[in-house]
Amino acid sequence: MTGSSTTSLPDCRPLLADPDDLTLVFQPIVDLAGATVAGYEALARFPGTAGPDVWFAAAAEAGLAAELEALAIHRALAAVPGLPANTFLTVNVSPHLLGTAPVQRALAGRDRLERVVVELTEHTPVDDLDALGDQTQALRDRGALIALDDAGSGYSGLQQLATLRPQIVKLDRALVSGADTDPVRVALAEMIGEFAGRIDAWLLAEGLETAAELAAFVRLGVPLGQGWVLGRPAPVFAALDPQVERLLRSQNARARLTESVASLLRPVRQVPRDEVDGIPPAVLTGPLGEPVGLVLSDPRTGEVYTAPVSLRVHPSADIGETLQRALTRPPAHRFEPVLCTDPTGAVLGLLRLEDLASARKAR
Repeated sequence: MTGSSTTSLPDCRPLLADPDDLTLVFQPIVDLAGATVAGYEALARFPGTAGPDVWFAAAAEAGLAAELEALAIHRALAAVPGLPANTFLTVNVSPHLLGTAPVQRALAGRDRLERVVVELTEHTPVDDLDALGDQTQALRDRGALIALDDAGSGYSGLQQLATLRPQIVKLDRALVSGADTDPVRVALAEMIGEFAGRIDAWLLAEGLETAAELAAFVRLGVPLGQGWVLGRPAPVFAALDPQVERLLRSQNARARLTESVASLLRPVRQVPRDEVDGIPPAVLTGPLGEPVGLVLSDPRTGEVYTAPVSLRVHPSADIGETLQRALTRPPAHRFEPVLCTDPTGAVLGLLRLEDLASARKAR
């Protein structure tokens, strides 16, 4: 694998006196149900008191927007080898700059992009969504995940959400702030979470600042969270503070996680897609270990067949909601098992509809 350190630094003169003027901090992204760090977002920092937005705006005025963004990407990709085990790194990219030569060169600094999440960070209208789709697919082919921020913030953002089908959907901060006291915000977040689930994406609530806001999204079963209440940006990949871990475990207990699907998981074999042995049930995996299909047996005829993954949920998902989502799938897949994975995409097990129905009836 080629490290990004082998790529020449983008030239941002005269904006920066030295490329080292751009540094990075890393804010944890937390698995809310597991009370563990799932990943980190790389955030650019600059000399002086002006915030990053000011610097990137100045770069745009100077005609150096792509170069400055490429430098930030270069620095972030150089940090990937130092990631703690079982975590990812989110790298911010402006959609309208993704296809530019400096940004493409920076992203090419690593041959493979496993453990990298490319987050499209703004929703100014994109002239060619098809081209953006091709660019993001090329990143997926190299192992990256795609995230889209500020979901629910406007029409252009919804267009990108529908076209790009990201694997991580970040809730707009306006829907997170004060959600603990506003049922409308909670309802909107729930709707976006439902849509995210239908496109097989994880929902991330960013900008969580209070324990009460955090509790609201834990109760909703939102898989991922980010914000000051969970951890502030730091120059290193910081572990989760023990006090934050205790807070999450307490909130999860109050949310009665025993009523989540985690208690109903059945173990399942994982088989590489090109080594199918025809023994059901099994999860077929792709070259990166990602689940790509199921090997199942028809209960009426005993015939073994393969099927796509029609529904995937987090272990904290509510039993009743999971059953409802399963039963509203297309008829051909309505009664197939539901796949359960963690935020990194690792397979945890299968959920059988009869188990979901029995547990729902007992509640």
